[in-house]
Amino acid sequence: MNVVLIFSVLILIAIAIWQVTKIFELSQVKKVSTQVADDNDNDWNGKLMFAFLIFIYGITIFSFWSYGDVLLPKAASEHGYDYDNLMWISFAIIFFVQTVTQALLHYFSYKYRGEKGKKALFFSDNEKLEMIWTIIPVFVLAGLILYGLYTWTDIMTVEENDEALVVELYAQQFNWKARYSGDDGVLGDANVRFLEDFEGKNLVGIDATDPNGFDDIVVQELHLPVGREIIFKMRSQDVLHSAYMPFFRAQMNCVPGMITEFAFTPNITTEEMRQEPDIVSKVKKINKIRVKKSKELVASGDVALDPYEFDFLLLCNKICGASHYNMQMKIIVESPEDYKKWISDQQTFAEVIQ
Repeated sequence: MNVVLIFSVLILIAIAIWQVTKIFELSQVKKVSTQVADDNDNDWNGKLMFAFLIFIYGITIFSFWSYGDVLLPKAASEHGYDYDNLMWISFAIIFFVQTVTQALLHYFSYKYRGEKGKKALFFSDNEKLEMIWTIIPVFVLAGLILYGLYTWTDIMTVEENDEALVVELYAQQFNWKARYSGDDGVLGDANVRFLEDFEGKNLVGIDATDPNGFDDIVVQELHLPVGREIIFKMRSQDVLHSAYMPFFRAQMNCVPGMITEFAFTPNITTEEMRQEPDIVSKVKKINKIRVKKSKELVASGDVALDPYEFDFLLLCNKICGASHYNMQMKIIVESPEDYKKWISDQQTFAEVIQ
């Protein structure tokens, strides 16, 4: 990262020096100034265009090689494969088209640079070429749009069923709470007007007159059973938030005054994800930075940082206020047996308000 920053600064300095030089040249009185490029100027411009082509390809390859590990890691949900597949297909097509067109643009800029006595050949039209560059993009874009629409519809279609686990995500500045439906599988009614009920114990505003809410469970750490569909109902107490779970390829806005929903099926546990080579490498890299930082903290009399351990996270992807960056909740994906054990140890709403 430091190398890239230094390189960028050097480029900016070079541009600044070049600009100052040009200003100085323009300020001087010249005896002869035709303002017409000669063969030498055209030759240099052609070579510079070719050099710029090499530069943009070089920086692209360097970026992929050095920072490819910051791309999204292995998806942790069943629909994540379709999502990633669509992204990579789109990315491959865009990159291919950009590579070919930029190569041709810069190559022809060099090959057909201006020369004294050379005249450009004029074409009024070329129906064959126009047909090619119109029909091919139409079919490619239509294919991408149709595939994207199919993928989006498949991911966004939420069908409630008896096997699915219903969980409410409750957003407020600046934390998340989760509410699980009890044995009845139905979430009780809720409204922000009930937040002050029961001496502030009603954390998400459950309506105490609705019997479906008495067995609901409110927690501040999200546990999900692997291999089971999860239907999320999302609410916001104050401003617009966005529930973002990058590893599950899931994001949905939480809008005050309405309920939004999203569903996915986690297909890998937290422990299994921690063993993935990409995750192991990232954890190692982060802890290396933490060790270095801890030495500085200890030297100044502060407490050392704890070692980092990977966890799935629920984040807010809207800038919702001053502490937006810290609005996150830990997500633990575990076996159905571990989930049942955990949920059985939690207090229901009826037990909390007793």
